[in-house]
Amino acid sequence: MVVPRPRAPRPIRPVREPATVPPPLNGPWTATDLRLDDAELLPLAEGAHGPEDVVVDPDGRVVSGDEDGRLWWWPADAPEGTRSQLLTETGGRPLGIEVDPRDGSLVVCDAYRGLLRVTPDGAVRELTGTAPPVNLAKNATVARDGTIYFTDSSDRFPLSHWKHDLLEHRPNGRVLAYAPGTGHTEVVASGFYFPNGIALTPDESALILVETTTHRLLRVDLPGGAATVLTDLPAYPDNLSAVGDGTYWIALPSPRLPAVERLLPHPRLRQLVALLPDAVRPQPRRYGLVALVDGAGTVLRTLHGPRGTYWMITGVRQHGDRLWLGSLVGSGVARVPLG
Repeated sequence: MVVPRPRAPRPIRPVREPATVPPPLNGPWTATDLRLDDAELLPLAEGAHGPEDVVVDPDGRVVSGDEDGRLWWWPADAPEGTRSQLLTETGGRPLGIEVDPRDGSLVVCDAYRGLLRVTPDGAVRELTGTAPPVNLAKNATVARDGTIYFTDSSDRFPLSHWKHDLLEHRPNGRVLAYAPGTGHTEVVASGFYFPNGIALTPDESALILVETTTHRLLRVDLPGGAATVLTDLPAYPDNLSAVGDGTYWIALPSPRLPAVERLLPHPRLRQLVALLPDAVRPQPRRYGLVALVDGAGTVLRTLHGPRGTYWMITGVRQHGDRLWLGSLVGSGVARVPLG
C-alpha cells in the first residue's frame, strides 16, 4: 500500500543572507583521481529509479531503495550489469539505510513514513511514523546500544519540494534520537540548515554531520548537542558514512552553483524562483564527486567523475576495497575499486 503524500508545501519565507563565492576544486579537491567516470553499474530492476543510498548488510547483500518505495538487493560480488532483486516495499520513499549492529536488521529513513526497521526477510516495522517531531527523515546512524540518531532535514517541506527548503535558507532541520527501549524520539539538537548525512564517531561521543544548504561539515557533541563547524565544502553534501577508523566518506551531488549562491541576498527573487517549474531553476552540475575526511574535517582523498558518467551521487559506502555509490537520479548503484 502506498502511503499518502503530504499536501503541497507552504510558500517559502526566505531570509536575506550574504552571497558566497564557491571555492574552486583545487588543493585536496583537485580532480586527479577520475575513477568515478569508470564506475561499474549494477542496474535496478526494469523501470525502477533513484537509488538514493546504499548499504551492505551482514549477509553480503548490497541494498538500496527507489522512488516508488521499494528496497532492492544485489550480491556484493555480482558481475557488472547484474539487475537487482526485490527485498520489500515500504509504500513510502526510502532514503538513508543503515545496519543495526545488534541484529543486522536495516534501519531505513523513509521520507513519507519516518523511521523503519526492515528484517533480512523483508518484514517492515514502523518505528517513529511521521507524527511530530519527524517530518523528513533523511539519514541515520546506529549506536552500539541501538539508539538511532537521524536527521529530520526540514520541518516545513516534504521530500517532493526539498529545493524549497534550500531556497528558503532557514534552519528548519534537526537531529533526533530514537530509543529502542522506550520507542520515544527526542530532539538532540536543532537549528540546522537541511541536515543530511550523519555518522557516529568511533567512541560515540559525537556525531559527524553535514548541512546541504550551507555546505558545511559539523561535529555535534553528545549528549549535549553543541555543534562545531569543521569545514566549508566546495560542493553540496548529501549522505555520509563512517569507515570505522575515524574517517568518513561524504557523497557530494554537485559542486556549488554560483547562480544559487548569488541569490542569497535577494529573498524576493528567491520567492519567484520557487514558483518556477523545476526545469528552469538552477540545476545541479553533472559531475561525480565523493570525499574522504577525518574527524577534524581534514580532506584525505577525493574521487571525481568530471564527465558525469555516474552523477548526482547521494550515497556512498566503503565495503572492503570497494566503494559503493547511490544516486538520486540514477538507474542503478555503482561501484569502484579503491586500490
